[in-house]
Amino acid sequence: MIIIREADKDDAGQIAPLINIIYDEMELDELDDVPDPVWMRVLQRAYQTDAYTGEKATTIVAEDQTTGKVVGVAFGYPDQYEEDLDAIIDRITLKANIFDGDELDPDLEAFKNEWYLDSIAVDPNYQGQGIGGRLLRSLPEFVRQDGDTIIGLNVDFKNPNAKRLYARHGFKKVGTKRIGDHMYDHMQKPIVTTQPVFA
Repeated sequence: MIIIREADKDDAGQIAPLINIIYDEMELDELDDVPDPVWMRVLQRAYQTDAYTGEKATTIVAEDQTTGKVVGVAFGYPDQYEEDLDAIIDRITLKANIFDGDELDPDLEAFKNEWYLDSIAVDPNYQGQGIGGRLLRSLPEFVRQDGDTIIGLNVDFKNPNAKRLYARHGFKKVGTKRIGDHMYDHMQKPIVTTQPVFA
C-alpha cells in the first residue's frame, strides 16, 4: 500500500536519487563533470536541512508501506524562498568545492505570487501506478498551510506526457521559461479555498 506523507530528514537518502531523475532530464552543463555519488550527497544534505523539510519548503513523499521505500517525491515552496533554497545548495557545493569555487547559479524558475512545485518524481519501477497523480492531489493542503492560492510549475517542451498529466489536474499554461538549455511551459493551478459552512 502506498501512503503520502510529509518527508522528514531521515528520508533524504531515498529522496536524493528521485530528485536526481529531474536533474538528469534537465541536462545541466554544470553537472556534466560531477560524479553521480557526489551530486547525490549534495542533494541528500539539502534534504536534511530544516529549510527543505518544512521551514521554507515542503517535501512530501509516497512511501510503499510494505517495503518502507520512498517511491515518489514532490518538493515545492512559496516563490519568495527560491533564492534562499538555491543558496543552501550553493553552500553545500562550495564547501565540497564541486565547481572549483564557483556556484551552480541556477535560473530562477518560480513566477511571482505562487507556491512553486519545483520537483516531482516517481521511482521508474513504480511509474504508471498513479503515484504522481496522488502526489499532485495532496499538494493543495500544503499550499493552503503556506497561505498561497496558486500552484505553479514548469514542464519541459519535450515532455508532453507530463504536460497532459498536469492539465488533467487543473493546471493551465500561463507562460514559457528557459531553464538551462531547455524551454518550459509554465503552468498554474488556482487552489480552491474551502469556506466554512454555517448552519
